[in-house]
Amino acid sequence: MTHPSPGRLSWCALACLTMLSSTAHAQKAPAMTAPRVDIIGQRDFLQNMPGSGDILDRDALESTRVFTVNEALRKVPGLNVRDEEGFGLRPNIGIRGLNPTRSTKVTLLEDGIPIAYAPYGDNASYYHPPIERFERVEVLRGAGQTLYGPQTIGGVINYITPNPTEDFSGGLSLAGGNRDYVNAHARLSGGGYLLDVMHKQGDGARDNTRSEIRDLNLKKVFAIDDRQGVTLRANYYTEDSQVTYSGLTNAEFQNFGARYNPFRNDSFEIRRMGLSGTHQIALSGDTNLITNVYWSSFNRDWWRQSSTTTDTQCGTAFRDARIAGQAVNPDSCNSAQGRLRDYYSFGIEPRLRTAHTWFGTQSELETGVRLHHEKQERRQINASSPLGRTGTVAEDNERNTNAFAAFAHNRLLYGDFTITPGLRYEFIDVSRTDRRAGGNSGSESLQGIIPSLAATYQVQEGTTVFAGMHRGFAPPRVEDIIQTGLGPVPTFTNVGAERSWNFELGTRSQVTRELGVQATYFRNNFQRLISVGSIAGGGVNLSQGEALFQGFELGGRYGHPSGLYSTAAITWLPTAEQSTAFTLVSDGAAIAGSAAGKRLPYAPKTTATIGVGYATSDGLDVNLEAVHVGAQYADFANFESPSVNANGQFGKIDAFTIFNATANYQLRQYGVTLFLAVKNLTDKVYIVDRTRGIIPGAPRLIQAGLRWDF
Repeated sequence: MTHPSPGRLSWCALACLTMLSSTAHAQKAPAMTAPRVDIIGQRDFLQNMPGSGDILDRDALESTRVFTVNEALRKVPGLNVRDEEGFGLRPNIGIRGLNPTRSTKVTLLEDGIPIAYAPYGDNASYYHPPIERFERVEVLRGAGQTLYGPQTIGGVINYITPNPTEDFSGGLSLAGGNRDYVNAHARLSGGGYLLDVMHKQGDGARDNTRSEIRDLNLKKVFAIDDRQGVTLRANYYTEDSQVTYSGLTNAEFQNFGARYNPFRNDSFEIRRMGLSGTHQIALSGDTNLITNVYWSSFNRDWWRQSSTTTDTQCGTAFRDARIAGQAVNPDSCNSAQGRLRDYYSFGIEPRLRTAHTWFGTQSELETGVRLHHEKQERRQINASSPLGRTGTVAEDNERNTNAFAAFAHNRLLYGDFTITPGLRYEFIDVSRTDRRAGGNSGSESLQGIIPSLAATYQVQEGTTVFAGMHRGFAPPRVEDIIQTGLGPVPTFTNVGAERSWNFELGTRSQVTRELGVQATYFRNNFQRLISVGSIAGGGVNLSQGEALFQGFELGGRYGHPSGLYSTAAITWLPTAEQSTAFTLVSDGAAIAGSAAGKRLPYAPKTTATIGVGYATSDGLDVNLEAVHVGAQYADFANFESPSVNANGQFGKIDAFTIFNATANYQLRQYGVTLFLAVKNLTDKVYIVDRTRGIIPGAPRLIQAGLRWDF
């Protein structure tokens, strides 16, 4: 497949922006009102929101010079975000103890529009927009997430892009650092248009890993008349990386160090295009109809020599040498696997928001429907050499998903007390066809009714108590329901949607002008929690079981008039247990070592991000941030020693703490900010994952650069 390269376009756009900016006015231009779906809205709305939620604004993102979306989300309590390749391109996001692998248990949105290439049929995050594209991040947990779906078991993350301005304005930033890091980002706005262009490249967390991404985002806002307006968006994203799928064995980690990676012939390419439009019309003074229409295509070609540390793709001798801690020559590998994926999705989602009176009670209603379709084309080609890109077709299937959702939340206002009942309905129809000669096909459907109930009480000005409960629902992957192949009939797996009952109780308080806090207790009880293959303990096949998560979240910010400030996001998860032994879906056999009372994999008891800083009146802002992740198990059996199995996929992952430091200095008269950031200040070596072998955290990264706003 030949893909258009945006390289010249990206750099030409940067050059044009630089030339145009020389004629720009220095004052800030007002942003236009852009029709879009916010899951929280302005920060003031948090106080009376029925459920736990957080907003990361532009100041929070820029003051600490977040390198990846992972860094940003760690500032939110309840979130466990795991690094992978060291560049933050495939974030692994877990909420309230849920396994973070591939962010499969989280709903990801951009301006209210699904980001995932297959949110119903394969909700795995191999693509994620760069953090530089956004000016604000909304994180919603609790009962309110049933307005969005289809994943309602963890939470919703909504990334907000900037609104275009009417007058000409923009910004240009350039940063560089060690690990061959370069980041160029430009934003130009005017006349209701917004153009955002970014190029980022650098080395990853291991040897023989490197990434280069380009992102182009165009946004247009215009008014049709005084009652209605439209926002149009178009974006194009590319990634060209050298990155492996396989981690390290224990012996490789000990003998060669954390950065060792023998697979120098692996190649990973992404081409993603998205188009969307949002129309908003005021039907009356109290009623608005907002309609999202979206389409996206996603192409991924990943050629790799090994999938896990136990993989025999390169032969048993190659595997055994790795397990023994002997150096291997990847050029002697007798094959390469091409995991080639094409995804297409489109949908429409109208939402009606209205204020009304219900049985004499003032109410606010939000209701709507979603029609969604996605198509997956998945192929695997086995080449006969490490650099081969053609060969035997081992997989060629097509997967289709059609989904219908309807939802409604009605907020009843009784003075300082509110109660919000809600209901969501999901109907999902899936099919899978093996396109090889003699291949079979099959189809299946499932549905779910998802109720919710939330309440708030304003104790006093600035202090609110909230509580909520909702039914959690998440559909399984198409490939887990229907197994196709060569032969007369497909195989259907008896696996239903994930289901849970989720509860929370908390309070938000602006204690003083300087201090704001939010504290929440949560309890999520799963009647069915699905663990897909390779999630825990490497080769564990599709399994399911009952599980219980409960814990506490604490978040807050303090800002002293002197300029001293601090932030905190702390999660304590004492319970993340298997309520029953997890069993294989295929035959009901218990997973080895799994038992009631054992802790679930990748659910650390404590996570915390705490920052302190000092901002002066003349434009200097310095801060130090500590990120702590507690110990966690990599398998259902809760093996303590990594030596229990030499492949590196089992064993306890030790707790770790890393430090990030940032300094910003504003030259306000010129609209210029100079910055210096050091990530992993002490260059600590630590392990973040054992799913496919040992994966290390990113080494120290030093960034220096400037930003010019005009």
